[in-house]
Amino acid sequence: MKILAISGSTREASTNTALLRVMKNLTPTGTELLIFHRLNALPVFSPDSEGEATPTEVQEFIEMVSTCDGILISSPEYVRSIPGGLKNAIDWMVSRFEIIGKPIALAHASPRGDDMLVSLRLVLSTVSNNFLEHLFLRIPLIGKSPKEIEALLRLPEHESQIKSFLLNFAKEIRQSNECEPNKVLYRTNR
Repeated sequence: MKILAISGSTREASTNTALLRVMKNLTPTGTELLIFHRLNALPVFSPDSEGEATPTEVQEFIEMVSTCDGILISSPEYVRSIPGGLKNAIDWMVSRFEIIGKPIALAHASPRGDDMLVSLRLVLSTVSNNFLEHLFLRIPLIGKSPKEIEALLRLPEHESQIKSFLLNFAKEIRQSNECEPNKVLYRTNR
């Protein structure tokens, strides 16, 4: 099983990216977590740049979306809203079929950000009929460096919380695939 973890931050020392990096090392057996944190590499969405005109960076991103079994998003709040880079990535996905029905869950590295989360939940429930709103992980990490985050998340209570979240997400992905028997879990021929 392959999960694509998208960081909504383009910041190098992002708490959300640091959270995803720790999560990558705590995935259940048989599950791979790939992190995409290069939202700034995607050009601004334009319907004129779709089809044959789709930029290479976007094609590569869409291929990652296409070949994953589920998507995990961890994003900061910018001015009480979804960061522009994340919204741009979602805009690139919305007119395509790869995201439709894909299980999506959220993690959040802040005690704040509820306005952004409301907006993001609305957007994700619009682009995928398999947005798992009930599956949510929140661990406040604001103001901590990536090294501090790694040490904090390795504490037994946080490690247990993360592992439980990932196990539940993997279970939801499997159940989703059982409901769609013609769906291939991981396409190795790409």
